Amino acid sequence: MHKILLIDDEQRMLDLLSLYLTPHQHQCTKAQGPREALRYLETQAFDIVLLDIMMPEMSGFELCAKIRSFSDVPIIMLTAREQQEDIVKGLKLGADDYITKPFNEEELLARIEALLRRQAPKNIIEVGGLKWNEERFELSYLGTPIKLTPKEFFMVGQLVKNPGKVFSRDQLILLIWGYDSETEGRTIDSHVRNVREKIRQSGFPVDKHFLTVWGVGYKWLNEAE
Repeated sequence: MHKILLIDDEQRMLDLLSLYLTPHQHQCTKAQGPREALRYLETQAFDIVLLDIMMPEMSGFELCAKIRSFSDVPIIMLTAREQQEDIVKGLKLGADDYITKPFNEEELLARIEALLRRQAPKNIIEVGGLKWNEERFELSYLGTPIKLTPKEFFMVGQLVKNPGKVFSRDQLILLIWGYDSETEGRTIDSHVRNVREKIRQSGFPVDKHFLTVWGVGYKWLNEAE
């Protein structure tokens, strides 16, 4: 299920969009205006944003620019306008797609699915706003990088790529340090403590996801326990 943030100043449009999308395995959060939208974006992770342009408090163009200052979440802009300059302006500000109202429900769903497919490379894994990005060699929470050593980064990667799988200390040593390493189990424990503390400081509830399996090793769960 994908999390979608709906942003519009009209409650009727928010309800209509949610009515369209919820039956198609999309979890919709409704933000009636830019200020409410920013509060959601600063505390939660979303897979996509549907953003109305014509809002009195702050235009969708302005809000798109603000979102892009701290997040790369995919954005589809919605508007009743059809002028070419609006389309160009929205895309230049960082929007990923654009659809005019009134729109066809099937077209909207198709655009959302296409954008989600393009935005989901296999070397990027995201859980509740925590994003492990192998290409950038970066772990971040809600857009804020978490500084890890290379070994710590690869340890997190092994766990998040295999949710629910229990890794023994010996397995982690083999996967991260290699066959010829003289690293001992207590080194793994030390790395785990450091990783947990660094992620905890970011605000992510790491202790509910990165679990110790006593007498065996460690595992990662996408759904918090």
